[in-house]
Amino acid sequence: MMKKSQRAQLFLQNNAHYFRCPLCQEGLTSAAAGLTCVNGHAFDLSKKGTLYFLPHQIKTDYDTDMLSARGRMIQRGIFQPLVALLQGWLPASNPLTIDVGCGEGGFLAQLGQARPASEAKIGFDISKDGVYLATGQPLANAFWCVADLTNLPFAAQQTSTILNIFSPSHYREFQRVLRPDGHLLKVIPEAHYLQELRQHFLPDDKIAYSNQRVLDHLAQEMTIDQQTRLTYTYQLPDAAAFADLMQMSPLEWQASADQKAALAAHPFTAITIDLRVIQAH
Repeated sequence: MMKKSQRAQLFLQNNAHYFRCPLCQEGLTSAAAGLTCVNGHAFDLSKKGTLYFLPHQIKTDYDTDMLSARGRMIQRGIFQPLVALLQGWLPASNPLTIDVGCGEGGFLAQLGQARPASEAKIGFDISKDGVYLATGQPLANAFWCVADLTNLPFAAQQTSTILNIFSPSHYREFQRVLRPDGHLLKVIPEAHYLQELRQHFLPDDKIAYSNQRVLDHLAQEMTIDQQTRLTYTYQLPDAAAFADLMQMSPLEWQASADQKAALAAHPFTAITIDLRVIQAH
């Protein structure tokens, strides 16, 4: 069996043309240790087969424990209706998918496993913990890196699909790297997303949520081709799933120890998933 670093090096040998140097914007070529550009900027593979494109480390609350919990919930199927919907929106010919804010790689893995192995998949995040976890995903022809959303280390007009699921956006960079026939698939919460947690953890004046500002900004920057609202109830199978649900959500960060203890003592058995799914170019 190939090591992670060997699989990553093979991916770079075959797909270096998808990358560009984030320091000087020149193209990158495959080298023995990773990628390099004509100006001598080098990006070396880690032992886990990842590349670090940031000029310095960025502190993030999205750590191993939180992202592992999210990964387990994705594996349990909490977002299966979303994955099925996105599968239907992926183009028949899809040479490269880039997952923006991939975290532990759960969404890209579930989508990619049903696609041809020949399709290239790249996931990136500012969380090194998440990217390291992602290297364990059973996904062929995939690569994981730490990168800056506002300065993507990817070549212009090479990407057929960008996934932007529960993560920030930089639409000018998205438009730069998308092919003329490429699309953005964006997922944002709707008003009732995780409402059971919101009702327990947030003050009354913050329980209500609107994504209108996000939608308006997207409509200003890109052309929306289609969108739909996806709402369903997910039944939590056991106490472990409830614990992972609590840990995977940033809502927990705003809760007091007493609030978390009270909810853990009387857990609910179902959670509302309420999402807006958008395709744009």
